[in-house]
Amino acid sequence: MQFATDYLDDLKKTISRLDTAAISRSIYWLKEARDNGRMVFICGNGGSASIAQQMVVDMVKGASYGYQTRFKMIALTDSISTITAYANDIDYDCVFVEQLRNFAEERDVLLAISGSGNSRNVLKAVEYANSIGCRTIALTGASTGVLKDVAQLTLAVPNRHMGRLEDCFFVMTHIIAYAFMDKSVS
Repeated sequence: MQFATDYLDDLKKTISRLDTAAISRSIYWLKEARDNGRMVFICGNGGSASIAQQMVVDMVKGASYGYQTRFKMIALTDSISTITAYANDIDYDCVFVEQLRNFAEERDVLLAISGSGNSRNVLKAVEYANSIGCRTIALTGASTGVLKDVAQLTLAVPNRHMGRLEDCFFVMTHIIAYAFMDKSVS
């Protein structure tokens, strides 16, 4: 089927244009966080929430089990009771930032995923994290939204197609995780 060929051709082209220097810098930031006992938080909505949760599995189990120095990482998407309480009682825009207010400290790291780059709850979390001295990393599209301009480090996907964006988010989070799991980073 031509659709499958076209999809994969576009995906290959998109992957080849990912910023490996930015990905490498994010690996270094996470290594510093791990080595200094800092927390790593991650958030996103919908498919991005699933990617966030998968990355936590990769880092907390895969990049930590059997290692002396382990990752302290949580997805702000994991407590559905907390999320729905804030969304119902206050506003969905605060579901991530309010959790950060409870747990985040200076020098922690926040990874924020948004294909559109305009998810208000993700933006509020990044703005707050920046304000308290956290490092912030965005996984987002290269040409849309404001997230790329708010985060301190952006892992941008040069494609507008949501499928390709999410495919590349998975690729980048796997590169990061496997840098530790394959012991390329000690």
